[in-house]
Amino acid sequence: MSLQKKLSAMKKGVEAQAPEEAVEIMHRATHDLEKSGILDGTVKVGDKAPDFSLQNADGQEFQLQELLSQGPVVLSFYRGKW
Repeated sequence: MSLQKKLSAMKKGVEAQAPEEAVEIMHRATHDLEKSGILDGTVKVGDKAPDFSLQNADGQEFQLQELLSQGPVVLSFYRGKW
């Protein structure tokens, strides 16, 4: 099963358990964000990331290019506290 299919199934499960009002709010918020044009400035699948350095959870610094030299890298962006 592809990742997209797994995510879609998970979404359906959450929506089936959540109160209808909450699901409507989530859908409306998603629609409003899409309509706002905010997605025009977001990173897309396949976009190349600029090289950067960050610290990992242990405080050790790493560079994106160094990790890429070892193989593919998945970047996940965390929005932070809601």
